[in-house]
Amino acid sequence: MFHSLILGRKKFGAQGWSRNYNFNDGDLTICGDVLHNYLTKYDNVPYNDLKYIFGEIMYGGHITDDLDRRTNRTYLEKLIKPEILQQMILTMFYPGFKSPDPMKFDREKYSNHIETALPVEVPQMFGLHPNAEIGYLTTQAETLFQMIQQITGGSGAGGGSGGSKIAELIAFILEKNPEQFVMIDLFNKAPERPPFIVVCL
Repeated sequence: MFHSLILGRKKFGAQGWSRNYNFNDGDLTICGDVLHNYLTKYDNVPYNDLKYIFGEIMYGGHITDDLDRRTNRTYLEKLIKPEILQQMILTMFYPGFKSPDPMKFDREKYSNHIETALPVEVPQMFGLHPNAEIGYLTTQAETLFQMIQQITGGSGAGGGSGGSKIAELIAFILEKNPEQFVMIDLFNKAPERPPFIVVCL
């Protein structure tokens, strides 16, 4: 869960992390090994040790910004605690989102739960404002249309039916788009804004 949150924030650009950190599956694997070693060697789970190793050494080793480090630490504070084994309600991620009961779940059931029962990703799951997704979706749309433009090429010498299929796709996308707003009408409907007052000190 922690690993998916760390990676999931990356798609929100600078709102997710202030820099593009190189978190990867190697971090997850090493942390899994560390967790396994600690759980087999200790009678009581050393939660604070795990939080420090994951947050300051493994994943934290990538992080160079103080506020990003604080975000990383906050995730661990909310996740790595005894309540996680007692169906902890993860309200910081989604309303009513609970961790499964470990007494009833084996590895296969956990895997199935992740694939079928987890809610759709929204910015609130990462502790972000709902508007954080606007930039991500805009970037996705721009990338899609740039790719379509590159595929169509600049000349008509390509031949074949590829161009017509792309033209059909573009027509389909445009058809699904809502009608453009008439900005003059919107400005006329909006209440008049009070004038700005500039105070010089």
